Amino acid sequence: MAEERIIKKYPNRRLYDTTQSCYITLNDVRDLVLADTPFKVIDRQSGDDITRSILLQIIMEQESGGQPLFSADILEQFIRNYSDTTRMGFSEYMRQSIDLFTSQQTAMREQMHKVLAGTPLDTWLKVGEHNMHTWQKMQESIMSSLQPKK
Repeated sequence: MAEERIIKKYPNRRLYDTTQSCYITLNDVRDLVLADTPFKVIDRQSGDDITRSILLQIIMEQESGGQPLFSADILEQFIRNYSDTTRMGFSEYMRQSIDLFTSQQTAMREQMHKVLAGTPLDTWLKVGEHNMHTWQKMQESIMSSLQPKK
């Protein structure tokens, strides 16, 4: 597993990735989440872990643009379940629901790969996947070459 990246949040609201030695945006943090890259956001002044706060900011940005994931009714249910009596049960229910959804998505992807194996579409998908990996490696190489040497 990759080492956890430390991101420091400065009073000017800027985020600094200590691994890459550069300032990053909330979109860059979102990309870390999508890439399953472990990270932690630390408040530079207090030293507090503010990762949850940053993740909530990303969700707020995504919810305010385009088609939101959560309706007003769902958000109201979230608020109602912050009471002490339902918090633990609701939190566990949400965790299990998301875990189930994720495992079903993985199973569906695996089934689609099996169905498409050996077909012309499978060949195109593999070529596309290979091209994406090559493109990512090239971007990483470019980014690492742009970083100042220590």
